[in-house]
Amino acid sequence: MSDRTGARRGYLGYLLLRLAQAAIVILLAYVLIFVVVSVLPGDPVTNLLRDPQSGLTEADIHKIVVYYGLNQPVLIQLALSLSRFVVGQLGYSLQSNLPVTQVIGDAVPSTLVLAGTALLFSVVLALGIAYGSQYAPGARVRQTLRSVPSFFLSVPNFVIGLVLISFFSFRLHTFSVIDPDGLVATLFAALTLAIPVSAPLAEVFIANLDHESKQEYALVAKSRGLAPVALFARHLVKPSLLPAVTMVALIVGELLGGSVITETIYGRDGIGTVVQKAVTTQDVPVLQAVVSLAAVVFVLVNLLADLVSPLVDPRVEIRSPARASRAPRPSKPSKPARPSKPSQPPQPAQPSSQGASA
Repeated sequence: MSDRTGARRGYLGYLLLRLAQAAIVILLAYVLIFVVVSVLPGDPVTNLLRDPQSGLTEADIHKIVVYYGLNQPVLIQLALSLSRFVVGQLGYSLQSNLPVTQVIGDAVPSTLVLAGTALLFSVVLALGIAYGSQYAPGARVRQTLRSVPSFFLSVPNFVIGLVLISFFSFRLHTFSVIDPDGLVATLFAALTLAIPVSAPLAEVFIANLDHESKQEYALVAKSRGLAPVALFARHLVKPSLLPAVTMVALIVGELLGGSVITETIYGRDGIGTVVQKAVTTQDVPVLQAVVSLAAVVFVLVNLLADLVSPLVDPRVEIRSPARASRAPRPSKPSKPARPSKPSQPPQPAQPSSQGASA
């Protein structure tokens, strides 16, 4: 019971430490984004507000300027913006005059469906490639499958999307580009995003399978006549998936970035469309909010991976900060004692008188 209690306390300390680190990273990321936007030449906010096509009066412009603190020093603007960001107030869009939370909230479901389906496809593709690289019939086929991830990485995302649209939509009429939110169109859009994302996962799976298949437990299971599929599913998948947990957290950024291009190619309304319009119209509050939320998602996913890894892999040892501070420091090895010098050198033995007389 004491070991379990100590393990729980250690994990609780590790959890609190990682939560604090994640909060600090998110705040620093928001500050960096604000600084980058603030040092841009010109004042796109005021210029956009004073555009005759905006239809805003001087009183409306003054209210917006006061709300964002544009008539205050940069540090005060940062304090106002950061305090609102902490409580979830992201401001108002300068283009549509709608709350930024509403603008992003309307686009998030479509992007989540696309990114979630693409993540599922990428894991399935990576597992299929890794399995084929181990058990496919023929050495040439296995070697070809090992080179597939490099090929996936070398092909740009938009090229994959255009090829799939040209072949499956225009020639085979599998889906219609007029209905980009349909089920079949969503699956092909997710496949477009999943192909380059699956490449690093496949490489990790292949390397881990090469290592795990040479272990004693795998050799014993294989010697007992276990089929390759059963050996792969029962014994090799779980230890091979453990290092991929961190890799899944890292490719979330690629999913978010690739969704912008994929949604543009397929004409889907999502976060990519919001970013494109914000960049085109210089809608700074929307752009800053989208980039900040992307940083938050990336940090939270990596935090989740760090918290899940010790639970999935019992070999991972965690220590709370208190236990780490109380850990005994390794003692320096003691120097061997020098041998004491004799006070007088040893005298040679004198021969006995009997021996001499003999």
